[in-house]
Amino acid sequence: MSLIQLTIKGISYSQTQSGAYALVLSEIGGKRTLPIIIGAFEAQSIAIALEKEIRPPRPLTHDLFKTFADRFVIKIKQVIIHKLVDGVFFSSLVCERDGVEETIDTRTSDAIALAVRFQAPIYTYENILDKAGIYLKMEEELEFEDELEEDEYEIDLEESLEEKGGFSNLSIKELHEQLDEAVANENYELAAKIRDEISKRS
Repeated sequence: MSLIQLTIKGISYSQTQSGAYALVLSEIGGKRTLPIIIGAFEAQSIAIALEKEIRPPRPLTHDLFKTFADRFVIKIKQVIIHKLVDGVFFSSLVCERDGVEETIDTRTSDAIALAVRFQAPIYTYENILDKAGIYLKMEEELEFEDELEEDEYEIDLEESLEEKGGFSNLSIKELHEQLDEAVANENYELAAKIRDEISKRS
């Protein structure tokens, strides 16, 4: 299976899941994105690593790992998101020391936090992007009426789903429509939930 390289598009706060964030990875050279739900600590760790000017007074866990690896000349060559089971992504760190390569199982959020620090590329497989990726539409297709505020739209969309009894009462066609609307509004956390519901039925 061919590997697809990803880059970090952004991190957004979850509107529906307290204390959670949506890490959005974007396909390099393509239009698909991969939203992954992560915890607050991991989101903070990734955000700090992306902001080169921010340095915490004491090293975070991922900073400590980086220092440890550097001290013992261990290099992270790449991160591979290799499996998706029931909405949970599984990843591996491909490491190298003295010319010997080792693959280590890891949580995806930790893998991304380390990839940023080691400037290591992030990959996933084509079949995972086919199953879990969300297509970004052209900019002109994402335009909404001027009077409709983005936050209001996100709340309305989520409330309308709750009124309908969640995703279970929606048809596949309706789910795809809701998915398009969530992506258009860049509500990737909601889009990820809808995508998972579609995947369960396919």
